[in-house]
Amino acid sequence: MNIGDIAGIVAAVAFLALVAFLAVPLLKVGKVLDAATDSVREVTAHALPIIDEAAVTIAAGNTQIAKVDTVTTAAAEVSQNVSALTTLVSATVGGPLIKVASFSYAVRRLFRREA
Repeated sequence: MNIGDIAGIVAAVAFLALVAFLAVPLLKVGKVLDAATDSVREVTAHALPIIDEAAVTIAAGNTQIAKVDTVTTAAAEVSQNVSALTTLVSATVGGPLIKVASFSYAVRRLFRREA
């Protein structure tokens, strides 16, 4: 056995020690990755029902918004009809009522002069 053989054996033992030293962190990283994979699977398994429930809730909300839109449209139509009716009553009754008030005022003034 010469010095080259001994140096080769020392280098091989050092390399083996380095591999053993690095194997421990690599095994730990592998376990962490396995745990992360399991966590992602679990989150996915829990997230899908939540997404389905959210979709159902949003659909129900959209239905309610459509109903509110119908009610709002009806209220706007009622408001327009009331406005038109008010204008009609004002035009129909307002003019003659002003004439009657003017006539009664004139009659009262006439009676006050004579009295």
